[in-house]
Amino acid sequence: MAAVGKIENGILEVRLSAWTATATFVPLDIPATTNSNMTPEERPVNLDEVQAVIDSAKARGTGPLEKYVRDRMPEASEQEVQDAAEVALEIIETVPILLATAAKEAEERHLTRVVQPLLDRAVRYFLHPVDIIPEMTLGLAGLLDDTYLVLRILQVLEQGPQPLVKWDLDHPTTFMRKLLGEQIGQQLDAMSAMAFEEAAGDAGPFWYTEPLDA
Repeated sequence: MAAVGKIENGILEVRLSAWTATATFVPLDIPATTNSNMTPEERPVNLDEVQAVIDSAKARGTGPLEKYVRDRMPEASEQEVQDAAEVALEIIETVPILLATAAKEAEERHLTRVVQPLLDRAVRYFLHPVDIIPEMTLGLAGLLDDTYLVLRILQVLEQGPQPLVKWDLDHPTTFMRKLLGEQIGQQLDAMSAMAFEEAAGDAGPFWYTEPLDA
C-alpha cells in the first residue's frame, strides 16, 4: 500500500489511493464457530452489518464529516478540508476489507481462538450507535473513532509471529488519531489494550511463539 504523509496545520494529510487498488477483497461473511449456548455478545458478528452502517452514514452525505474536519483544522483551506475528509472516508471504507482479511488470515494460520474475539469486539463497537463520537447524530464523523479502534486492534495483532494484514497501517492510524485528538485517542488506545488482554486470556503469552488453536 502506497502512502505519503505530511504534517500541516497539526493534521497528518495522507493520500491512500492504492488502498482499494491493491487490496485483496474477500467475502465479508467469514464463517465462525457458534453454538446455542453463546450469548448475543459472544456470537461473531457478520461483517455485512459493518458495511451497512458505513453505507447508511454515507447516504447522509459528507457534510457532517467535513464540518468535523473543519473544526479540527481551523486554519486549513476549504480544499484541504475536502481532501482530508476524502481520505478519512477512504479509510473508513476499508474497515470491512481489513476485518475480513484479518479473520481469513487468522483462520488459515490457526490463530482464530485469539484473533476472532478481538475482531468481534471491534465490530461490536463499530455497530454501537452511541459511543465516544455517535454516528447516530454525526453520520460519517461518528465512524472516525470506530475506525481508529479497528486500526489499533489490528496494529496489536501485527505484533504477532507474522503480520495478519500485510498493509502499512501506521499512516492511516496516525491520520485518524490527529483528527480525533489526543484525549479520544488515548481512550481508544486503552480500550484496544484492554480488549486484547481480555480476549487473549491465558493464550496471550504464547501469541509470539505458536499457533493458538492448533
